[in-house]
Amino acid sequence: MSNLAYRYLYKSILPVLLGTAIYAFGLQYFLLPNQLMEGGVTGIAVLLNYAFGWKLSITTLLLNIPLFFVGLRILGRLPMVMTIVGTVSLSLFLFIFERGIESGWIEPFYAEHDLILAALYAGVTLGGGLGIVFRFGGTTGGVDIAARIINRAKGWSMGQIILSFDAIIIGISLLYIPKQNVLYTLVAVFIASKLIDFIQEGAYAAKAFSIISEKGDEIAERITVELERGVTLIPAVGAYSKVQRNMLYCVVSRSEIRSLRLIVKTIDPRAFIVISDVHDVLGEGFKEEA
Repeated sequence: MSNLAYRYLYKSILPVLLGTAIYAFGLQYFLLPNQLMEGGVTGIAVLLNYAFGWKLSITTLLLNIPLFFVGLRILGRLPMVMTIVGTVSLSLFLFIFERGIESGWIEPFYAEHDLILAALYAGVTLGGGLGIVFRFGGTTGGVDIAARIINRAKGWSMGQIILSFDAIIIGISLLYIPKQNVLYTLVAVFIASKLIDFIQEGAYAAKAFSIISEKGDEIAERITVELERGVTLIPAVGAYSKVQRNMLYCVVSRSEIRSLRLIVKTIDPRAFIVISDVHDVLGEGFKEEA
């Protein structure tokens, strides 16, 4: 691997370790004690724990080993290195928390009469941990590898593959855990998915304005002077009218949305405006990447 690849690994491994530690804690502290479920290969390991009492740390690693060899040939070296780091560290932290609970150093969270609280905290810890892992290029193996392999072989959507796996695993869990626990699991899964998206997209959200107007130059000048924001002029041609104009593209913070709309409508009430959500904005006037 090149020096750039090694630098990428160096900057990514520590956050991935942190993410897998949080994820493992959520599994051992909130999910298992309250008989909730999880999707993917980790969900299969959880199911085997409920059915046969097998250790989560061991089964998670064993289930992923066959996928490592297949994935290495198909996905390439760098993605698989990060996958192996994520999966092995997850098993390691699962083992550490298992030993802590068995020795009495850690008292797991039992929510006998308030499973919604267990589902909420499970969703936050699982989603927070996985969000950090995914944001820094890692995975916890399992269904992610299988989905990529099937996607390349059959062309099926990765989202549909993962959703199908999760639905099957959670459906089978009805044989071993109460129905209401499966319903609480859906709450945890929903919260986890939202938190994963939030962490991956970035905590800082802004708005992108695409503006088409006959008075584009005047609008751009007002934005530059009054809001001190950069404006990009993009040549555009109307499909019906064949008229060529510059489309203005500008990104502003949430607090500046009203001001920008007011500038546009004051100059040209008939201007066409499209406002889009943007996340993790990097550059002058926003967040500078370290």
